[in-house]
Amino acid sequence: MGWKRAKKRLVRHCAIMVAFLAQPHCLRAQSENSAPVHQLQNGQTVDLVNVSRLLQDLQAQVQALNGQVNQLKVQQEAAAAESAELRKELNAAKTQLVALAQPNSAMPAEINTAVSRPQNSLEDRVLNLEENQQLTDQKVAEQSQTKVESASKYRVRLSGMVLFNLYGNRGTVDNQDFPQIATAPGSLSSDGAFGGSLRQSQIGLEAFGPTVAGARTSAQVQFDFAGGFPETENGTSFGIMRLRTGTVRFDWDKTSIIGGQDTLFISPSSPTSIATLAIPAFSYSGNLWAWTPQLRVEHRFTMSDTSSLLLQGGILDSLSGDTPFSEYNRYPTWGESSGQPAYAARLSWTRSRNGQNLILGIGGYYGRQDWGFGRSIDGWAGTLDATVPLGARFEFSGQFYRGKAVGGIGGGIGQSVLWNGPLTNPETDLYGLNSMGGWAQLKYKATSKLQFNGAFGQDNPFAGDLRQFGGNQTYYLSPLSKNRSAMVNFLYQPKSDIVFSLEYRRLTTYTLDSNANAANIINMSVGYLF
Repeated sequence: MGWKRAKKRLVRHCAIMVAFLAQPHCLRAQSENSAPVHQLQNGQTVDLVNVSRLLQDLQAQVQALNGQVNQLKVQQEAAAAESAELRKELNAAKTQLVALAQPNSAMPAEINTAVSRPQNSLEDRVLNLEENQQLTDQKVAEQSQTKVESASKYRVRLSGMVLFNLYGNRGTVDNQDFPQIATAPGSLSSDGAFGGSLRQSQIGLEAFGPTVAGARTSAQVQFDFAGGFPETENGTSFGIMRLRTGTVRFDWDKTSIIGGQDTLFISPSSPTSIATLAIPAFSYSGNLWAWTPQLRVEHRFTMSDTSSLLLQGGILDSLSGDTPFSEYNRYPTWGESSGQPAYAARLSWTRSRNGQNLILGIGGYYGRQDWGFGRSIDGWAGTLDATVPLGARFEFSGQFYRGKAVGGIGGGIGQSVLWNGPLTNPETDLYGLNSMGGWAQLKYKATSKLQFNGAFGQDNPFAGDLRQFGGNQTYYLSPLSKNRSAMVNFLYQPKSDIVFSLEYRRLTTYTLDSNANAANIINMSVGYLF
């Protein structure tokens, strides 16, 4: 050991120094007293009493040094033991981190307990320092941005997308820039069109408020420019701003209350497309949709570390799909005239695996419509939805519905009620139109920035119902018995704030007991997100 060699060298050096220092002391002592002396061969004399005293002092110093060396030895051994213990804790912490980084591995109970218990090891202190540094960096980056000023002290975030669509249509459609239905050519219509549009661009505001009764509060509102056209020259290029959604949320850990105008929560997903955002993709081709005022409650149940249940239920404004009677005054719709809201509920199960979610859901809807003279129609729908990962790169998703009198939420190709005479005649009978439909999509994620999508959807009102009442209804010149959409596209997002897309879609719409109308649409889109 190094400390032993140091001890020997120290004793040897001290003895040599004592021998040299003792000589002058002895000579001086000889002259001052008559103490015993020893005659050396070279004629010098040595005072033996003084030498003995000095040797005793040296021995005491050596003993003190020996005690200090022993104390250093004990401290060194304690430091080595502490270092070994810290290394052991560091290796255990690394094992925990590896286990946490692997979602497929089952976490042992003891590791789970160790993770949940506060630690004071070196690794924990390092992790805490890293987390604090990341939080500081995020705060600095957040403060470096230009903020939206709010009248309150709470944060407000501006977001949205500038979306430019170039389209080329072959065939006659109901709407040029985001068509949903193929129509028969008119006397003045052409067999094709080319144009561009920005009216699917969106602007959103999101506010984050205080905590109320333990709930985090927030609100959002979203607009686009697909609300129609002004009566002016080249008005087709000047889309009118339109309200899409606006909600206020109260979020607890497992429960949320949402009020406002929002999407139809029993139909939570749509095919992936930025060619049609003003109306969700495959609307009137099996995809139920509506932006409807509603009040709903959501509660989340944790089944395990990887699975959970979501229960949603609420009341909705009972929409019937009819157009407003006035441009300024608010008159009740046929659904609102019933004096009660529509009701909806959905139950979904989610399982997380390898960073992907498997989702299965089932939903239901009911709404009553009052068409005057005591004529009431009960509208209802049952829904199924699924999102299924197929490995790391593929994903299947789809929805299916079966319903009656659900034109107000996009079912029946927007057709809800049939009748066999004038509505103003109390003797006219009304009948809710039965329909069914759905859509399915296969997604291929080539890279984190590039994806390909292929989808097919169909909405099928019952032809027997249409024939029973002679096809009289309010939505189209001729009753529609089937509407199909087929789509392929790719989305490329080289940066988080810009996306490119090229899409081909084919629409095929069948009128009752007549030939089908078809249209082919090619859309190139460039979107900038902010």
